[in-house]
Amino acid sequence: MMKATKDMLIVDILRIDRNLAGLLMGHGLHCVGCMLANNETLEEACQVHGVDADYLLSDINTYLDSIKAIKEN
Repeated sequence: MMKATKDMLIVDILRIDRNLAGLLMGHGLHCVGCMLANNETLEEACQVHGVDADYLLSDINTYLDSIKAIKEN
């Protein structure tokens, strides 16, 4: 499974796993239904909403790693 990066578009992160929408919203990024999700990177969205991009990215990739581990077992 892919790793997310700060320079990825929000829409591309959601394409990795749709369940990431809830994680993003839990961090205050309600970009899921926003038109800017198609053109805004994770880092840009975090700056606009005052969210720590490194912390969010860590949560995203921890989630993706856990899904990968489950699928491998």
